[in-house]
Amino acid sequence: MSEVLRPLIEDSYRQMGEEPGKAFSKPQIQAIREVMDLLDQGRLRVASPGDGGWQTHAWVKQAILLYFKITVNEPIEAPPFEWRDKIPVKGFKEASGVRAVPLSFVRYGAHVAKNTILMPSFVNIGAFVDSGSMVDTWATVGSCAQVGKNVHLSGGVGLGGVLEPAQAAPVIVEDDCFIGSRAIVVEGVHIKRGAVLGAGVVLTKSTPIVDATGDTAVITKGVIPENAVVIPGSQPKKFPAGTYNVPCALIIGRRSASTDLKTSLNQVLRDLEVPV
Repeated sequence: MSEVLRPLIEDSYRQMGEEPGKAFSKPQIQAIREVMDLLDQGRLRVASPGDGGWQTHAWVKQAILLYFKITVNEPIEAPPFEWRDKIPVKGFKEASGVRAVPLSFVRYGAHVAKNTILMPSFVNIGAFVDSGSMVDTWATVGSCAQVGKNVHLSGGVGLGGVLEPAQAAPVIVEDDCFIGSRAIVVEGVHIKRGAVLGAGVVLTKSTPIVDATGDTAVITKGVIPENAVVIPGSQPKKFPAGTYNVPCALIIGRRSASTDLKTSLNQVLRDLEVPV
């Protein structure tokens, strides 16, 4: 599949940059539309896990960018409301196995797997939400963000989107994670399996992640480890005008791998008094 589609997509993307006025050929347009269909069905992903870790497929993001070039604004009507967009909004039949509450919006090109629940929320093009997950009220799954199985995105969570540059890694939230209310995860931050983010945690590529569970703090960036329990924190930083506290994320504990995940999650939230 990718062996046939990828060269056509990459040639089309190169053409768009080098010859912006040149029309795409019929095989090029067919390839773009086929990639979009495969994304929509969940048979192709912008990023996928493998033996060497997660891999971002830049050519798939290129196809999304090309799709915007071959489509035009069209009306989307739900009387008395009307919108105009290049990307249609998906509907969910009974066979989809998705419970989609009114005012949940999923754009074509995003995949939402069976046994998921969508409260009033927004899932953008290229995103992937796996089975058993819940996207709670006013949560946003940005373009190309990858959400694993049995993930709970609490109310108002924002997972950032990224389309350009095409090689940039998307936000990744692995299986069995719990993301607390109003937490923000952007710029390709990677949340590993079983992690818990407390309410209001903000994670960017430059946010210090401070593991405070040992005798000495360990500071990293960009990746939350498996089963980590994280709350908002701050640390002092010197500026010309003085020393001020700046935001960080504090790892204050771990979910137990030896017990049932739900039991472990409830217990760790009680023990560590994590706001969710």
